[in-house]
Amino acid sequence: MAPAQPLWLRCETKTAEHRSALTPTTAKKLIDAGFDITVERDPQRIFDDSEFEKVGCHLADYHTWPSAPRTTPILGLKELDTPGPDLEHTHIQFAHCYKQQDGWVDVLARFKRGGGKLYDLEFLEDANGRRVAAFGWHAGFAGAALGLLALAEQVQGRQLGKQTMYPNESSLLEQTRAAVETIRAHRSDGRVTSLVIGALGRCGRGAIDCLEKSGFKADEIVRWDIQETSAKSGPYQEIANSDLFINCIYLSKKIPPFINRDLLAAAGSQRRLGMIVDVSCDTTNPNNPIPVYSVNTTFEKPTVRVDGVDNLEVISIDHLPTLLPRESSEAFSHDLLPSLLQLPLIQGDDGPDALAQDHAEGEGAVWARAEKLFRHHLAEAEKNGA
Repeated sequence: MAPAQPLWLRCETKTAEHRSALTPTTAKKLIDAGFDITVERDPQRIFDDSEFEKVGCHLADYHTWPSAPRTTPILGLKELDTPGPDLEHTHIQFAHCYKQQDGWVDVLARFKRGGGKLYDLEFLEDANGRRVAAFGWHAGFAGAALGLLALAEQVQGRQLGKQTMYPNESSLLEQTRAAVETIRAHRSDGRVTSLVIGALGRCGRGAIDCLEKSGFKADEIVRWDIQETSAKSGPYQEIANSDLFINCIYLSKKIPPFINRDLLAAAGSQRRLGMIVDVSCDTTNPNNPIPVYSVNTTFEKPTVRVDGVDNLEVISIDHLPTLLPRESSEAFSHDLLPSLLQLPLIQGDDGPDALAQDHAEGEGAVWARAEKLFRHHLAEAEKNGA
């Protein structure tokens, strides 16, 4: 009989992160397929610990993954706390280090020193180069929702306060529909408009779905994608002419800014724009196309005012889908499941690389490609002092 594939679901330590890479539903399917799953207790996870225990998972104490056997892959969502110990395990997570974000060398140096390995969830791709699982749709939906709630507060002379998770989409839409009506009442033309860049992607489609369900009329949503942004160079006056700008692109290279301070100054009192939602959240990326702010926001304090510009705020929360944690977790974990079912066993000190090579073609190719990408970025980090 083949050995059971171990997998350890760690807790999330990021404030207000309620999502989970595994759900009780997907954990049960993995166990039925021969996995041996350990789940750390997590008081802020949307799923109760007992829900995992009922489907056959072992429960472990909070934040005990460092003591797990080295051959057990550690699955999580958000980046690990820094500073932290050297990493000897195989970690499956969003590490936010492959696009040279702040601290990227230090992140990869921990893997080098510990001998561990990173399978970055953002870069798990199939043979056609498409991501196998992403939170994009729910990120766009939640970003648009928060943008509407924040704009409704702004037109009343207030700033959006602390936000907490919603039990489901319907309860959130009750609030966004009311927000749209409030914004309309404060506009002389009775209109509320939004421009979405990246409208054809998962994230953009989620944002547009939220706007439509919140009461936007068809002509109040401007949908842009690469065809529109490449037709002329930014910055774009059309953004300043919209009440709400939602950035949903996947940034892979330096591009002209979508909006900058010169455009805002030129727009003056004619500017309609009051809220920017940077769902892409490339805040620390040197190629950030929205260079009017420099800090990520949080659910504790969702917006930041643009310095020197009246009535303009930015939302730049890097874990937006946790606003709808149960629904977004179920969708993501469902999409990740087929790849997890092909996760290669780690067999001692000389097992991982050889086994990944064996899986370079066929069912385990997703993981082989992910390891190759890790080795590439690790080498880049070593050139930069890792």
